[in-house]
Amino acid sequence: MRSVCILGEAEASVAVDACRDELRRRGKAAAIAVSDGHGELIALWRMDGCPLPSIVIAQNKAYTAARVRRPSGDIGRSAQADGSDVHYHGDARYVGWDGGAPLLHGGECLGAVAVSGLSGEEDLEIARIGIDAILNLLD
Repeated sequence: MRSVCILGEAEASVAVDACRDELRRRGKAAAIAVSDGHGELIALWRMDGCPLPSIVIAQNKAYTAARVRRPSGDIGRSAQADGSDVHYHGDARYVGWDGGAPLLHGGECLGAVAVSGLSGEEDLEIARIGIDAILNLLD
């Protein structure tokens, strides 16, 4: 039997708070999603003024990052490089935009944090702030 850890409600709240605080510090609005290690949603926070499409995109970025165990933008860059479709993996929820990152700890993917509503680069930067906040609890 295999035993694994995954993110829960408490850790998701820590990530959302860290991301939301950074977004407010920057004077920006976005959607923040946290998923478990299977990519299933634990928490979603939509800030006032967040673009509406960003809600589903944040969820799908977290889903993708957890499922492929690497940043969501990597799958998009891979698809561009070899000319394949991002949905080649057989899952319509996969996205190839930057902004979702897996939370890797002890060789396992515990979940993912994603942000959507800004540039892909800034989305990913803020998502990593959420991941770091969780990792600080674990270490």
